[in-house]
Amino acid sequence: MKNSSNDYVTRVLGSVLEVDPAQWDTLLGRQSAPSPFMRHAYLAAMERSKSASPKTGWTPSFVTLWRGGELQAACALYLKDHSYGEYVFDWAWANAYEQHGLAYYPKALVAPPFTPVPGARLLAHDAAARRALLEAALAWCRAQGLSSLHLLFLADEDVVACEHAGMMLRHTVQFHWMNQSWRDFDGFLASLAQEKRKKIRQERRKVAEAGVTFRWSLGTGICTADWDFFYRCYERTYYEHGNAPYLSRDFFRRMAQDMPSSWLMFVAERGGDPIASSLIAIGEAHGEKIAYGRYWGALERVDCLHFEACYYQPLQWCIEHGFDRFEGGAQGEHKMARALLPVKTTSAHWLAHPAFADAVERFLEREGQGIGNYLEHLERRTPFRQG
Repeated sequence: MKNSSNDYVTRVLGSVLEVDPAQWDTLLGRQSAPSPFMRHAYLAAMERSKSASPKTGWTPSFVTLWRGGELQAACALYLKDHSYGEYVFDWAWANAYEQHGLAYYPKALVAPPFTPVPGARLLAHDAAARRALLEAALAWCRAQGLSSLHLLFLADEDVVACEHAGMMLRHTVQFHWMNQSWRDFDGFLASLAQEKRKKIRQERRKVAEAGVTFRWSLGTGICTADWDFFYRCYERTYYEHGNAPYLSRDFFRRMAQDMPSSWLMFVAERGGDPIASSLIAIGEAHGEKIAYGRYWGALERVDCLHFEACYYQPLQWCIEHGFDRFEGGAQGEHKMARALLPVKTTSAHWLAHPAFADAVERFLEREGQGIGNYLEHLERRTPFRQG
């Protein structure tokens, strides 16, 4: 399909496997905020492992722009028949549609499945190609008669493109840790207010006094037995909360095979036996080293073990290995006590129905004011020493 505003050829693909991995990853590398979760191998593993598939409510419909056989722009678009695994909640919008006899699903979503990590979504050679890509995605959604299009956890240049297209913006809050060139974990603790410093030391002491020790493995150093153990922990945590895990064991097998350098694993042991594990993704964006808190689980209950496995061990590792940022994932105001500070994230939304679009826009204005007030409140509660 020819893009009417330029000489791009638009193709909507039913699989990321239809795109050459090198072309996709080269385009991703040109963006200001690439992440491991938009790499071709990551999206392909979601698909091949059937973690994100039509059966689980994620139907790939990747919008791509081409010129002379070269990929100029692309986005990972999925048709969704539910709102699970997104972390920007629109259940109330879906309910309102249903109450008025309208179909909210299927809807279109642009984001890596199950991964609330900010980063590039509209991969493009330049701003003009990015705008053309978004125009093509919106035109396709209209042609398909879809209720809506949602782009989640956007990079700054994606926000600009969405604003230019007249889409509605929605803000949420995450918590990220920034390395201030501390020499070691004690130096980091010394920068905190006394009560925060004392609390962290108490929590770490509880884990140590329970006889728990940690070891970490990186990349190809993570053995199959550790991957198997991690998945037992991950799976149990989901089932304990009444849900089946989003990601299959085969997905993580593919990560170990196709993206090994992107993973760091911590294993907690007691009496020589593993009892818990956390899995951290790592990446680099234009010289900045970033770690991403992703998955965790435990087979035994130990007071404060979650904080040690998911925050203190990764932060200590980041300091020792010169990482600049640790992103703690969606939600969780308790993360501020561990020196993860509030960060505003942005998504963009288009609704086809004019009346519902007007209602949602008014809702987002009120919600946005609340998010602004919430951020101001959080920023006054800094965990760091004053003066």
